[in-house]
Amino acid sequence: MANTFLTKTFASDSNRKIWTWSAWIKRSGLGGTQTLMTQVDGWNGNGNAGFYIIGDQLTSYNFTASLNSGTSSYNRPSMFLRDVNGWYHIVVRLDTTQSTASDRCRWYVNGEQLTDFAYANYPSLNQDCNFNGGDPHGIGSHTAGANYFDGTMSYINFSDGYSYAPTVFGSTDSTTGEWTINTNPTFTLGTHGFTILKNGNTITDQSTNSNNWSLGGGTLTKTEDCPDNVFATINGLNSWGTAVLTNGNLTVEDTGTTAGRFFATIHMNKGKWYMEFNVDTHLTSYTAPSFLLAGTGAFQQTQIGFSSSGDGSFGISSNGRAITDGAEGAIVIPALVNNDKVQIAYDADAGKAWFGINGTYFNSGNPTTAANPYFTSTKLQNNDVVFVSIGYDGNKMSANFGNGYFGTTAVSSAGTNASDNGIFEYDVPTGFTAISTKGLNL
Repeated sequence: MANTFLTKTFASDSNRKIWTWSAWIKRSGLGGTQTLMTQVDGWNGNGNAGFYIIGDQLTSYNFTASLNSGTSSYNRPSMFLRDVNGWYHIVVRLDTTQSTASDRCRWYVNGEQLTDFAYANYPSLNQDCNFNGGDPHGIGSHTAGANYFDGTMSYINFSDGYSYAPTVFGSTDSTTGEWTINTNPTFTLGTHGFTILKNGNTITDQSTNSNNWSLGGGTLTKTEDCPDNVFATINGLNSWGTAVLTNGNLTVEDTGTTAGRFFATIHMNKGKWYMEFNVDTHLTSYTAPSFLLAGTGAFQQTQIGFSSSGDGSFGISSNGRAITDGAEGAIVIPALVNNDKVQIAYDADAGKAWFGINGTYFNSGNPTTAANPYFTSTKLQNNDVVFVSIGYDGNKMSANFGNGYFGTTAVSSAGTNASDNGIFEYDVPTGFTAISTKGLNL
């Protein structure tokens, strides 16, 4: 959401003893204070409550204070949320009617109750807490545009007056053992209950309550990435260079003076994969974005970043030169310009790749028939391969791993995709698919 937040003011106070909040979140940026949901008295700081991620830890604030007393208190599980690739299912379950103090505010992550707490200050028995009142509420921001949540939210459900276990909203897959989403949970809504961000970016309440939310700021961007199909992004924890990642870690701008390498969160060591990239800013006087496929052995990880051995990286540079084993060769294509869209189709089983620009593959290549690949490499064949972009001094590019957007701009005319996995600008070659968890299981 980055600088996007939602608002809602309910007509009156409702049940401030019992409620349940359930949401699926995918983080992009770590650290700081990021808001999940909050209530602020007039949004002027005179009494507030909510739940956040502070220093990568879930935190409830002022649940235990008397309404508008100005007294601060915290309830913070010890667990850290530092995965920027997968989705977390968060359930906050308040019930101050419980005789056991620790049952009055319960946290769950991916179906597991959190019992180890850095701070544990539970509400008093039958206490009315600072939440679910008639004051303004916010999702994704605390007060009018501060402490933004940096990432993506999906399937936000709220039950007013009822305490529900996470098994209402998810379940454990009997085959994989993974926690999976229940896209149509059955629960009692209560007066303030709602369901938003279900199957898209709509903030119209999709329950029977009509508790619609409003966009308080920013832009709501739809994404194909969802709790049951995680798409690759650019890994902010695994990069070299001075990078600013935005748009759910799908846009990268390198502001430094050293060439950066930015890796994808999902590696490819088998199967056939397709991806697209938009050249947002190409500064011709500097090293601009290059587009490479590289075996992980080509980049030796250290504590401070990555050093390239060159061996096993292939692709194209922004000035149109071929890159083989990390070395630039002859000019093979026109130099890239702003808004060019680079296509990469990669067959990991054969170690073959096809590169194209704006719908046309180089060397009359055809990934569907395996004709005329841009390169064939035994060094990449069945290796652990990642996407790498290199550039610096203000160069910027946006990846479409199947989400259907380049930054905040939707693809203009979606191509065909027989795999039915992801949305791309151009036709996905037959037999190829998006880099996502669904793609891994095809």
